Amino acid sequence: MAILFDSDINWESCLQFGTRQFFKEKSSIYQQGTLGDGFYYIQKGLIKVTTTTSIGKERMLNIAIPGQLLGVQAMDRQPHFTTATAVNDSILYFFSCENFQKLIKAQPSILNIFIKTVIHKMHILADKIYLDSLTPEQQLSVILLNICYEFKNYEIPLTQQDLTKCTGLTRITLYKIIKQWKAEEIIEILGKKFLIKKPDELKKLLGKVII
Repeated sequence: MAILFDSDINWESCLQFGTRQFFKEKSSIYQQGTLGDGFYYIQKGLIKVTTTTSIGKERMLNIAIPGQLLGVQAMDRQPHFTTATAVNDSILYFFSCENFQKLIKAQPSILNIFIKTVIHKMHILADKIYLDSLTPEQQLSVILLNICYEFKNYEIPLTQQDLTKCTGLTRITLYKIIKQWKAEEIIEILGKKFLIKKPDELKKLLGKVII
C-alpha cells in the first residue's frame, strides 16, 4: 500500500493568508528558471508540472489536483526548476514567504505537511530520468500513485480526458490501459473519479518503490 500522510488541516480557514488567483486553461502559473517567492494551494482545477531538459525536451513530472500544494520547492527564493501549467480553468491561492510565517503561527501543523510535500516533490524530481525508460502503463502507474500519496486518498478526481491532456498519451493508448486495469480490478471508474482498488498491483508494474 502507498504510504499516505494524514492531515486535519482545514485549508478553507487558511485562505485568508493567501491571494486568490484565477488561471485560464493552458496558462502558466510559473516557469522553470523564474524566482520563487511563495507557494500555491490548489482550490480548483488541474495543474501539469513539467521540466525542460538541457536539449529542450519537455518532460512531465506530475499532475497536481485540488487540495494539493504547488511550487513549494522554491520557497527559498531560488529559481523554480519546474514549470506549472493549468490543464483547465483553475483557482489557486498564493501564499508569499512572508505570509507563510503568519500561516504557521495560525496552523502550526502545516509545517509538517509542508516538509513532507517538499520531500515528496524531490523524490519525483529524482525519478525524472527513470521515468523516461518506462512503458505507458508504468508512467500512468507512477502518476496515479503520486497523486494518491499527495491527495491522501485512493479516490482520485480525474477523468480519462484529464489524464489524456496531462500525460500526453493518446486516447487509444490510455483507453486500452484503463480497460485492462478495470478487467483486472486494479481500478474502478466512479463517474468522474478513479478508485485505485489495488495500489500494490500498480507498484508491481514498476519493479521498484516510487513513493
